[in-house]
Amino acid sequence: MALIYIDGKKYEVNESDNLLKICLSLGLDLPYFCWHPVLGSIGSCRQCAIKQHQNIHDDSGKIVMACMSSAIHGLSIYINNEEIKQFRKNIIELMMTNHPHDCPVCEEGGHCHLQDMTVMIGHSSRRYRFPKRIYRNQNLGPFINHEMNRCITCYRCVRYYKDYADGKDFGVYGVHNKIYFGRLNDGKLENEFSGNLIEICPTGVFTDKTASKRYNRKWDMKFSPSICQQCSVGCNIILCERGGELKRIDNRYNGEVNHYFLCDLGRFGYGYMNNTDRPNKPIQRKKEEGEYLTLTVDKAIEQAKNILRQSKNIIGIGSPRASMESNFALRQLVGVENFYTGISKNEHEQMLLILNILQKGGMYTPSLREIESYDSILILGEDITQTGARMALAVRQAIKRKSVEIASSHAIAEWHTVAAMNVGNHTKYPLFITHIDQTSLDDIATWSYYAPIDDQARLGFAIAHLLDHSSPLVQGFDRMMNDKISVISQALSHARKPLIISGSSMGSTAIIAAAANIARALRIQGKHVGISFTLSNVNSMGLALIGGNSIEEALNEIEKGKVDTLIILENDLYRHALKDRIDLAIEKVKTLIVLDHQKTNIQDRADLILSAANSAESSGTVINNEGRAQRFFQAYKPNYYDNQLIRLESWRWLYSLLYKSDEYSSIKLDKIIDDIALHLPHLADIKKVAPNETFRIHGKKLSRAPYCYSGRTATHRNDIHETPFPQDEDSMFNFSMEGNHSPYAPQQYVAFAWAPGWNSPQSWNKFQDEVGGHLRYGDPGIRLLDSKNDVLDWFSNIPASFHASQSIRNHNNSWYIVPYLCLFGSEETSQNSPVIKNIMPKPYLIMNEIDVMKLGCKTDPSNETWMTFHWGGKEIHTLPVRISTNLSTGQVGLPLGLPGLSPILSGRYLYIKDICYKPIKNVVAIQ
Repeated sequence: MALIYIDGKKYEVNESDNLLKICLSLGLDLPYFCWHPVLGSIGSCRQCAIKQHQNIHDDSGKIVMACMSSAIHGLSIYINNEEIKQFRKNIIELMMTNHPHDCPVCEEGGHCHLQDMTVMIGHSSRRYRFPKRIYRNQNLGPFINHEMNRCITCYRCVRYYKDYADGKDFGVYGVHNKIYFGRLNDGKLENEFSGNLIEICPTGVFTDKTASKRYNRKWDMKFSPSICQQCSVGCNIILCERGGELKRIDNRYNGEVNHYFLCDLGRFGYGYMNNTDRPNKPIQRKKEEGEYLTLTVDKAIEQAKNILRQSKNIIGIGSPRASMESNFALRQLVGVENFYTGISKNEHEQMLLILNILQKGGMYTPSLREIESYDSILILGEDITQTGARMALAVRQAIKRKSVEIASSHAIAEWHTVAAMNVGNHTKYPLFITHIDQTSLDDIATWSYYAPIDDQARLGFAIAHLLDHSSPLVQGFDRMMNDKISVISQALSHARKPLIISGSSMGSTAIIAAAANIARALRIQGKHVGISFTLSNVNSMGLALIGGNSIEEALNEIEKGKVDTLIILENDLYRHALKDRIDLAIEKVKTLIVLDHQKTNIQDRADLILSAANSAESSGTVINNEGRAQRFFQAYKPNYYDNQLIRLESWRWLYSLLYKSDEYSSIKLDKIIDDIALHLPHLADIKKVAPNETFRIHGKKLSRAPYCYSGRTATHRNDIHETPFPQDEDSMFNFSMEGNHSPYAPQQYVAFAWAPGWNSPQSWNKFQDEVGGHLRYGDPGIRLLDSKNDVLDWFSNIPASFHASQSIRNHNNSWYIVPYLCLFGSEETSQNSPVIKNIMPKPYLIMNEIDVMKLGCKTDPSNETWMTFHWGGKEIHTLPVRISTNLSTGQVGLPLGLPGLSPILSGRYLYIKDICYKPIKNVVAIQ
């Protein structure tokens, strides 16, 4: 620690930090543009200028940039004297000479760091009267607007995109005062994290194109803390709402999870929440007449209760995309023995195995923030950019820290970004990846191994054995592979903190077991080993913790003819089980009740549809892949804006059926959480995630909207009386600006980033214990899994190696299906988002070139090969063929999860029925 003086006041500070971070962490307002907590310092904008004195007796001093200066014991600095304030004012005046006069029409207005800093500095008039520099803007795809004329050349965008996110298609061009940030040519930005440019940019150069058509100023919207619903990582987001419609998604800072950044799916995939093509009222189908009748809430509850009373055997199928409260409510309604998880038998086995490893293996699962501190990483069988994208961004930062370590040994501070990169020469920690084909992290991998799924598992078991000979022995590798296994083992063994990553996307319990063996071997060596698993859905871990059997077992019960009523919760069964079995089951049950907020195929067969609220219209809890329980909060009540809508939370529908009371509105979320704690003691800590009463601040709830003096609330007035905002009894928030919103209020849940004088996302500085650290009163979420138990033995069920010719021969000239997952499209709800639907790939089939040649396919460059295939005697698709040199022979890859390609196909066998050719000019390009 160092003792320094700021404007004459004494402070004890961390001497490893630069002076800008120190001032901001102390709550002092010091303007800046080019600096960012995770991008470090380059000193290009000259806005954080301060007057520095060697000590309190030094009268002369000098002007330095705070972001480029270290804290030295005894140092005295001034941030508010007249000389330095005039210096900053002159600099920003020069910056603004070419900036357009377009704040009233700029989409960044009211959300703009440049506006904040201009006001803070006091620059309020222009003296420059000459022509401005003019640029042509680019079309950067469906996510981001580009307006280069607003650029102030802070270089943040290119430093983030190229140096942090490792994007290859965006750069800086030009010289002197004609600098251009963009692509060589128009086109969609290829990096999966490009949307963060919107918040990285301190001006309006990059803005949210998905929000442009329904744009609202920040002060006209209401905000709610939420959790991204589109993968298992559980990133924290802010829902921005007005008029019963989501306008945009902002990143919500969490020092343990997503930090400052989101993936593009999480930021732009919210369109499904605004869809009107969904159940908007309860619907009853009369089988005899084939009619559909809309019902009121009371009628729907009455009808459902009549069905349940007349039923002798009821089963319920839950969902990994439904909240803990909704799944538990269904479990209570149908009984523990009649509750099923809603996932396939194969995935169910993987989930139980992962849960068993995390609960009993004595191995730690790091948070996203902690992943960045590991120094040797093995990813076994996952393309995590597609299945848990934000984790992939954390992995990229982890392996780059080798350069930081080298720089530190030369006494170069971590925040001195350019110097650290140059001294470290971009040296990286080792990263090893196994997969069926290329992954999005191969560009930074030390070695990538492409092999069939079982062979990847065998590699993992072999690594574990080399690390600890008491683990099962694997034989059959050639000399070259044994050398590779030795290299990986040594890299993991010599690491200070090795990390093993695997997951459920490949449908293999063997890969998961192999990952656990490696982690166990490293733990026995005394390493601070971490293990992480990616899962299929936002609440997959929560569903595993609740318990229940797979869909197949539910279908078995139905096929016995003993079930007369089936209740399906937020689940399209056709994604998790065979279509024939589902159709047969529906025919066998007397009544089918469906609760969902999405339009699914299963609803066409339902007798009663209870229209559910989505995560923007409800509150609840989900548990992410590391076992962290997190709460999401309702952004708006649908019937406040349209009283014709009837959308209730799934847990409210189900608890209304569970109890005799017809007063559905009196059911409270806290009541259900209390019941969860009572019946499932291992989940009792979810009560601590966001207790309602203890978060009231001095008798006031928290506000969902910033202060507004525009008369906005009068837009809903009736004659001369305003329509009152609804009350939210299920959270600590108000649906208005009334309430507490202060960086110093003892709260973990921050609805929106705003502080006096700080309207942009940079205002997160005011809510952190130190800039870039954790939230002042703790990061939201409670970890439920205890990694201290160590009662597992080695896993020894080692699969046989995959032999293509034998596999094809044994399965009647069929090819083994392996999954190719896509960030945009494989996840269920993203297919219902208009923006994502337009960019997700069209279905295709991938084969090795050798297999294509064996099938006698022509190699005419003017035509594309299409194949018609079926499995189980059922024709599936005629799809274009892509060639892969990495995919092993005897296998075909399908982008499972896309419409018509159910994930249940993974691990089955495909028979190619016909081959045809289509001219390439008539084929729709696959993005």
